[in-house]
Amino acid sequence: MSSAATPQNNAFLTELARLVGSSHLLTDPAKTQRYRKGFRSGHGDALAVVFPGTLLELWRVLSACVEADKIILMQAANTGLTEGSTPSGNDYDREIVIISTLRLDKLHLLGKGEQVLAFPGTTLYSLEKALKPFGREPHSVIGSSCIGASVIGGICNNSGGSLVQRGPAYTEMSLFAQIDESGRLRLVNHLGIDLGTTPEQILSRLDDDRIKDEDVLHDGRHAHDHDYVTRVRDVTADTPARYNADPDRLFESSGCAGKLAVFAARLDTFPAEKRQQVFYIGSNRPEVLTEIRRHILAEFNNLPVAGEYMHRDIYDIAERYGKDTFLMIDKLGTDKMPFFFTMKGRTDAMLEKVPLFKPHFTDRFMPKNRSRFPGAPAGANENLAR
Repeated sequence: MSSAATPQNNAFLTELARLVGSSHLLTDPAKTQRYRKGFRSGHGDALAVVFPGTLLELWRVLSACVEADKIILMQAANTGLTEGSTPSGNDYDREIVIISTLRLDKLHLLGKGEQVLAFPGTTLYSLEKALKPFGREPHSVIGSSCIGASVIGGICNNSGGSLVQRGPAYTEMSLFAQIDESGRLRLVNHLGIDLGTTPEQILSRLDDDRIKDEDVLHDGRHAHDHDYVTRVRDVTADTPARYNADPDRLFESSGCAGKLAVFAARLDTFPAEKRQQVFYIGSNRPEVLTEIRRHILAEFNNLPVAGEYMHRDIYDIAERYGKDTFLMIDKLGTDKMPFFFTMKGRTDAMLEKVPLFKPHFTDRFMPKNRSRFPGAPAGANENLAR
């Protein structure tokens, strides 16, 4: 649905600007482009992109959107590969407002780092950095953590497909907003933390970091998928250990996939591995890899942290199209990656309006410079399959 400059929309946008400040509200299609376009696919129109700076501002923005009957898309780093963080097409029955949570990036460690209270914009990288002095790690330290993915985005989508020990991201303790049967917005506090009763009390205490140890309850609810190891070791089961939208892993914010607006989530952290080793195992016979996988899962005392199947062509693809990313991580570190991906998005959005440049200019330009940098030894990919 295309956005129209109606008196109602003008009044609505004026209210959003009043709530968050005009500098944190985007309506120009050229400026909202990078928030309306998915990391891999998905693109559509939006009436506005809003950047609340506090949880209380987020609540008020949500209330205004519900009152104006707008479609709400919650978005953090916009790193998802399967859409959902952006509009997809323009055939919606109402106008869309994208609420970006990037400014809501606080985190609060509980119990000497054994748990974390993550905000909507808390990134996996910032959590990993905060936990390092405690010798602990977040649920996921691979993949999308390098490009600024959010902690709560992972919870909402049960992320962690490669994780063998920890399984999908999951918690039974969160603070979220939902629209009830009467169409009213309601804030639900299931964090297990006494923060007051009204939305204003609850959110103000979180915004101001007014959390006392005695307010934190330990009532047996889980902050990670505690029985995943048992399921993944059952290699003779008729059902897979995990799959998309597994009803046993859907609990309020966990797996909500945008149907709730999540304000905070309470999650377990994990002891960091002191000794790590990566093994590449190659074979031309898939059944060999299947047998190895079954043996590891059923017989090993200690499960691998993570595992992944890769076709041999992936090695060639990565060498050709992923060398720039590899070099940036290797030379500059993962903490610089969110900045570079943000700049990449802005550059692509700007150049798409210039006829001289083809779409996805940066993706085309960077691999063309790969020959300037050393590659893998000759025959390395063949050795992986021996």
